Amino acid sequence: MAQFDVLLDYLRQLNIVSIFVRFAFTIFCGGIIGMERGKKRHPAGLRTHLVVCIGSASVMMVSQYIALYFSANTDPARLGAQVISGIGFLGVGTIVVTGHNQVKGLTTAAGLWASACMGLAIGIGFYEGALIMCLFLYMVLEVLERLDEQYLKTSNNIKLYIEYAHTMRLSSVITHLRDKGWKTHAIEQLKTDCDCAAMLVTLSHAGKRQAHDILLEGLRALDGVCFAEEI
Repeated sequence: MAQFDVLLDYLRQLNIVSIFVRFAFTIFCGGIIGMERGKKRHPAGLRTHLVVCIGSASVMMVSQYIALYFSANTDPARLGAQVISGIGFLGVGTIVVTGHNQVKGLTTAAGLWASACMGLAIGIGFYEGALIMCLFLYMVLEVLERLDEQYLKTSNNIKLYIEYAHTMRLSSVITHLRDKGWKTHAIEQLKTDCDCAAMLVTLSHAGKRQAHDILLEGLRALDGVCFAEEI
C-alpha cells in the first residue's frame, strides 16, 4: 500500500511519465463516455469527447506548470482562461446542421479548442506537454477515425432518412424493418421539395451487431422507396 501511495505521489508530479499517464487516462475516460454517446447516435461521439478530454487535461497541466516554475504577482492563467472560453466562438462557425437534421463539424470545433489549449502550453514553455498532446490528438483524429466509423456502421442503434412515394403505405416500411429484427423508436415526418415524402426513423436491434449496409440495401429495394441513407 505504501508503494502504491509513492507511485501516486510520483504521478501527481509534473514529469514525462505522469504526462503520458494523464493523457492515456483521458483516452480511457473520454472514450467510455464518447462510445456510449456514439452508440446512441448522439452528434458528439467518440472522437469529439476524446479531443475535448485531451484538451481540458492539457489546460490543467499547463496551470500546474505555471504554479511550479513561475512566480508572479499577477495571475498568469487569466489570459489563458479567456482564450479557452473565447475559442468557442470560432468553433461554433464549424458546426452546421444539414437538411436531414444531421449535425456536422463537432469534432472540428473540438479540435480547434484543443489546439488553442496546445498553443497555451507551447506559449508558456511547456514543450514536452504540448508535444505529447499533439501526438495523442493526431492519434485520435487520424488513427481512431476508422475505428469510430467501423463501430458506428455496425452499431445496434441507427437513424435513417427515407424518401418514399406518396402512394406507398408507411406500414410496409415499418413491417420490413421489424421483419429484419429492428425496433422502431421514433418516426418524424419531414417536408421535402421533391415528389416523394420523407421521414426520419430511429431504430435499435436487440441481437448481435448488424451491418447497416445490408439494412439500407433492403430498404432501397422496396417498391416505392425513392432514397434511403444513414445519418
